Parts: sequence; structure tokens; C-alpha cells
Amino acid sequence: MTDTTTRAGLADHVAALAGELGIPAVAVGIVHGDDELSTFHGITSVPNPLPVTEDTLFQFGSITKTYTATALVFLAEQGKVDLGAPVRRYVPELTLADESVARAVTVAQLLNHTSGWDGDFETDTGDGDDALARFVAKLADLEQQRPLGSAMSYSNTAFSLAGRVIEHVTGRSYEAAIADLIFTPLGQRDSYLRAADVMTRRFVVGHLQGEGGELRVARPWQLARNNNPAGGIVSTLADQLTWARFHLGDGTSSAGTRVLSADAVAGMREPTFEVAGGGPGEAIGTSWFLRTVDDVLLAGHGGTTAGQFSELLLVPEHRFAIVSATNSGPNGLQFNQEIIRWALQAYLGVIERDPEPVELDAAELARYTGEFETAATLAYVSAVDGGLVLRMELKPETKAELGEAVPDYPPFPLGILPGAGDEYVITSGPAKGLRGYFVLEPDGTASAVDLSGRVHTRRP
Repeated sequence: MTDTTTRAGLADHVAALAGELGIPAVAVGIVHGDDELSTFHGITSVPNPLPVTEDTLFQFGSITKTYTATALVFLAEQGKVDLGAPVRRYVPELTLADESVARAVTVAQLLNHTSGWDGDFETDTGDGDDALARFVAKLADLEQQRPLGSAMSYSNTAFSLAGRVIEHVTGRSYEAAIADLIFTPLGQRDSYLRAADVMTRRFVVGHLQGEGGELRVARPWQLARNNNPAGGIVSTLADQLTWARFHLGDGTSSAGTRVLSADAVAGMREPTFEVAGGGPGEAIGTSWFLRTVDDVLLAGHGGTTAGQFSELLLVPEHRFAIVSATNSGPNGLQFNQEIIRWALQAYLGVIERDPEPVELDAAELARYTGEFETAATLAYVSAVDGGLVLRMELKPETKAELGEAVPDYPPFPLGILPGAGDEYVITSGPAKGLRGYFVLEPDGTASAVDLSGRVHTRRP
């Protein structure tokens, strides 16, 4: 190992970057072949500080989606689920605004975000074991944004429905099923889906950073139970490194227990749909986002909750993985992006470079400007100083649902990339390097814009 990639070198780099970005707590772990390195820095909470240690729990947010998908792949190997079958085979009560979609949408389309409906249907159906059943009952008015199977648009809604598939098939609550199918056989003893299990242990709270760097605690801490299949896992870094090793391996646990076949594990990284614009990846497998950097395949997933940002990245051909967890946003997003790029270069010599945008005149920039929306958010694209800026805000009803955990989104400067003119890259700020796309009409004007995998359509 070089000095940079020793445990001390990793700790020094992580601490320096966390300090530079003003993040209260970070935990970073690396798997490289048979070696494993971890480092912990900072405090659990600004108003109630405790040192972050190997036992500290973080919210890993949407990385949970890889657990939901893996559980369904396991059930498919047992012959209990056909991923290509309509969801209604397993959730007969499913009703949507478009009956043809309710009949046709498949389990696989839930797992690769191609259902075409709005993905951020925010609601809280309570903390009972019927939370997902009650959630599905509320989908009757869910409108289609895009034709079924025509585009990838990130969908928490779809994964909550996938959790209901698991409940129907196993006859158990989603939380109990995930414990039986994954946590127990893999030996993940410090992974939880209920606040009651977390509150007796040391855990971080999320923070939101203002423009002046000031931090405030993000509340409420817990997601609604109906969001658990999409983002509910609370876990230690060690358990997430166990998860990474499992998905780098042959389908057995560290104790040798066979959980999945080797083909099933590798198959989850096979592309199922190309992602326009490269957004969270160039393609999506079965929940994993895929991209190629320096001719090396990367498979990963991020997680965002109230003031907590995490990232898990696999590099299968090098038996390499990195897990990064933070408790502040949006600077936590920047930390994760920078630490991953640093690790890829330091450990593997893999360098990720941002593409160069093109220069456009005022008339060309005007094609992209306007107001766009999902059910939860508004996006305003404007031309500023010879470039494009995208500004996001939550709709009032979404703000009411989130309480004090409302983030202050910074403006996103966009650069249009060479080619057809529909792809962009964020050129500076916490989300620097993230990519997306515009949907352009025949006259060249934008009818929709993708941000972080979510398609926002132009407002009437």
C-alpha cells in the first residue's frame, strides 16, 4: 500500500475533506480484495455531540433499494416471483389512474424505474404493519408522466410498491422479510428499519447547511414507514461493507451460507435499460446504476434522507468497493462525490473526468428555459450570464410533509454537452459533475428536464 492508501492515509484525507466542507460526521470504508479499511470522523449531532465510532448508525436512504431488489431476486430464484410478470399477479389490489398501466407494469419495471409514473408520491400511511397496504390503496389517482417502459425516471413510489410485492409473497411485513432474507443470513446484526430499534443505540442525526455554512438539525429524523422499501435502512458502516462484499462475491455470505447463485448476483449488474443523459448512471441493472470510467465498469447507488447523504460503489473487476456516509447536506453530496473520485484514482488508477460543455448564444440558451415540475418539486431553468442555471424548490404540500427537514437547494449551473444538445453537466457547487438531460421537442424547445434521475415536465 502507498502512504495515501493506508488506514492512516485514508483517515487523514477523510478528516481534511470533512473539515473543509464543514460536515459534522463522516464514515468511509473501502474493500479492496481481501483488505478492508475504515475511518470515522466527527460527531453525531451538533447540539448533542457524541464521537462517531464503528458502532454509530447512519441512515443509508436509497441504498435500501438494492436490498429490496435483492430480496425479490432471491424470491425469484425460489420460484416465488417472476420478475417479468405483472405486478398485479402479486398485488391484485393495485389500481392506478391508467388502468392499462396497472394491468401491464411488471415487477422488473419497478426495479429499474421505468414505470413512467411520478416517483415522489409523498404521504405517510402510519406506523402499523398495514402501512404499505394503505400506501398502495392511495395510488388510485397516480398519473402517468411518461409511457410505461419508455424512460427511466427515478421512483421511490415504485420501490414502495415492490415492498408490497414482498409482503404478499412472503406473508410477512417488509421489515420482517428483509431481516429473514438478508440481514440474518449475511450476519448484518446492526441494520434496522424501525426507529424503535435504533433509538437505544448511537446514531447520527442529519443536518442542513445554510449559505453561510451554519448547520441546523433536519427534522423529522425518521422516514414514513411506507418509504422503508425505498430508503429506510439504518446501519453501521461495517454492515454496509458486508453488503458490498456480498455483491462483489459469488452469492454466499462470509460464513459460507448460500444466499443467491453467483449468476443471480452478477445478473443484477447486467444493464436492463439505458439511462438518457448519463444522470445517475449510463444504464441501470436490477436497481444498480451502471457507468464506465476509464473502461472500468462501476455499479453503485446513493442514498439521501433528511440531511444524510450516502454512497455505495462497486468495481467488480477489481474486487473493490467504497461506502461513504455523511450527516449534512448538500455538502455531504459533495463529500461523497469527491471521496469516491479520490479513492478510484488512489487505489485503482481510475480517473473520472468531467466532460466539457459547449458555448451557446442567448437564443440557443432560451430553448431550455422555463418552469418544470414533478408531484413533489418545482424546477426553474433560466439563462444567467451566458449560461444556464437550474433552481429547485419543494411544493408547499411537500414542505408540509417534510416538516423541518426542508433542504435549501443551491442553484445548479448547467453546461450543455456536445452532440444533440439534450445532455448537460452541473459545472460547479456540491453537485458538480452530475449529469442529466432535457427532453427536446421538434422545434428544439425543452418539454422536460431530468435532475438526479427525476423527470420534471414543463408546467402548463
